[in-house]
Amino acid sequence: MTAIITASELAQELTGGRPPVLLDVRWQLSLAKAAGAPPFDGRVEYAAGHIPGAVFVDLDRELAAAPGARGRHPLPDLAEFGAAMRRAGVSAGRPVVVYDGGQGWAAARAWWLLRWTGHPDVRVLDGGLPSWPGELSTVTPDPAAGDFAPVPGAGGRLDADAAAALARTGVLLDARAGERYRGEVEPVDRVGGHIPGAVSAPTTENVGPDGRFLPAAELRDRFKALGVSEDTEVGVYCGSGVSGAHEVLALAVAGIPAALYVGSWSEWSSDPSRPVVVGADPQ
Repeated sequence: MTAIITASELAQELTGGRPPVLLDVRWQLSLAKAAGAPPFDGRVEYAAGHIPGAVFVDLDRELAAAPGARGRHPLPDLAEFGAAMRRAGVSAGRPVVVYDGGQGWAAARAWWLLRWTGHPDVRVLDGGLPSWPGELSTVTPDPAAGDFAPVPGAGGRLDADAAAALARTGVLLDARAGERYRGEVEPVDRVGGHIPGAVSAPTTENVGPDGRFLPAAELRDRFKALGVSEDTEVGVYCGSGVSGAHEVLALAVAGIPAALYVGSWSEWSSDPSRPVVVGADPQ
C-alpha cells in the first residue's frame, strides 16, 4: 500500500464500486493576525469549492488539542478525534484519502493521526487540491456515520525524552526551515535553535516546484545523505507536529518508517530547562 495517490488515480477510484472517504483538511500556519490581517480560514475555502464528496476536517479543532504546555498542536483527545472521524464517514474497512490546499502539511497530519490510531488504508493526494483536474463542488455532503475507533499504536510517536535520546542513538530530523533550526529567526516560539543532535532536514526539500513528492529513489538518496540507513531508527520533529508529519510521509514514500515528536519545538522550547543548540552543527 502506498502512502500517496495521484489525482488521476483518485478520480478513477471515486467512480468505482468502493470509493474512498475524502477529507479536506485545508489549513496553513498564518502569522496574519500579528500583522492585523484576518487569519486563513480553511472552512471558508472549503465552502467556496472542494472536490465533490469531500468532508471538511478542522486541523486546529479536530486533529489537535488546544495549545498549551504540550505544544501548539498537541495530540487531540482520542475520543473526540474518533467522533470527528466517524462524523466524516470514516470506517475501518473503507479507504481514506486526505488532501489540503497543496502544501501537504495538514493532509499529512491527518494521515499520520489516522495511521497511528489504527486505520489500515489512508493516502494523501499528492499535490493537494491544485492537482485536481475536475470540477469543484460547493455542496456540503452529509455522510453516513462511520465506525472508526482510534486505538493508538505502540510505536510511531515520540515524547520529548524519547526525541532527545533518539538524537543520540539514531537520527532525529528537524523538518523546519534551516534558519529556524540554526536559531537565526524564530517567528513563533519562545526561542530559536534545535534539539541537541538533531539534523536539519527541511520538509520543503522533499517536494518539487509543483508541490508533489520527489520520486521515492530521490527521497531515499536524500535521507541517506542525512545519515539514514536501513537499520537506522528515525524520528522527526518540526514546530508543532504538522510539517513534521509531512516529513514522516516523505519517509514513508521512500519506504522508511519514522516516528513523530508531536509536541515538537513548540513543546521543547517552552521548557527553559531543556537544552537548545544554535548554529548549523547538530552537536
